[in-house]
Amino acid sequence: MVREVRFVLLGLGNIGRNLLDVLIHRAPYIEADYGLRFSLVAAVDTSGAACDPRGLDMRCVCDLKLSEQGVCAYPAVGIPGMSPLEVVQEAEADVLVEALPTNLKDGEPGMSCVRAALGKGWHVVMADKGPLVLTFAELTQLAREKGVRLFYSGTVAGGLPTVNIGVRDLAGSGVLRVEGIFNGTTNYILTRMEEEGISYEEALRGAQEAGIAEADPTLDVDGWDAANKLIIIANSVLRQPATLQDVQVEGIRQITLEDLRRARAEGKVIKPLAIAEKQEEGYALRVAPVALEENHPLARTGRWDMGVVYYTDFMGVISAIIEEKGPVPTSAAVLRDMMNIYAS
Repeated sequence: MVREVRFVLLGLGNIGRNLLDVLIHRAPYIEADYGLRFSLVAAVDTSGAACDPRGLDMRCVCDLKLSEQGVCAYPAVGIPGMSPLEVVQEAEADVLVEALPTNLKDGEPGMSCVRAALGKGWHVVMADKGPLVLTFAELTQLAREKGVRLFYSGTVAGGLPTVNIGVRDLAGSGVLRVEGIFNGTTNYILTRMEEEGISYEEALRGAQEAGIAEADPTLDVDGWDAANKLIIIANSVLRQPATLQDVQVEGIRQITLEDLRRARAEGKVIKPLAIAEKQEEGYALRVAPVALEENHPLARTGRWDMGVVYYTDFMGVISAIIEEKGPVPTSAAVLRDMMNIYAS
């Protein structure tokens, strides 16, 4: 027996559009192996929305985006100017996939949409960090009250199951320390500087040309993107209520080629880390470039890699690395969460 799952997708940028592409290719296997058929009943981008309770053609939505048209151009059911919140309020679905641009000032429009979806008894899968960073406790409590799932594994290091390892696979064990390379842009920059002997400015320019750094790279290079992800780990894995004010943050702008060469001469490699370390009361949280011994798992990461190391009391030291050259692994992580909602 196949279970049809109706979902609403907010955001058709790289993550949302690639999610649809992955679903198109994986749908026969998901149905055969897991008994799930995902039906897109509404999609939203900056142009408006397309809504159809019978299901939208995901290939048509992707083609519209690839031709640089808005989803409101979807034949017959496109609605120019319809907001994400209006769609959530009016649609009937089982799952909300929230892949809107991250807003760390007030979390909107994603915040209101997630609240509304949970309030309607929908499961929610998030690729947007903003609402989690700002109101993690509220949203998770609302999900518990409504008896629904709130998943967000794609918000920390893309396709790497960073959250899942900590929440699910370390159940019953205490976490003593977490070390993570959660921002791929900064690891790309420092790795290229060291491997090619180029300046910070040249490596940053390369990251921008590769499409992994914004024209304004402040959130990445000053450490704030990694700090946001560390907040999600603190709240979810470590069960420590935390905000950005609880994190010591240092970026990589000040790291020079000479610093990297000096570290290598001492048998070390400088990497951009997010760290949570257990203290007598709670965890100390910080983001900073750190000189690691050459045999450290994260010291061996390449320019496209991100990773995490969990130090535990009874399960030893667990590390995981992902090579991620684009947004597709994050989209696949969103699909993973959608499927895990219904895992037995």
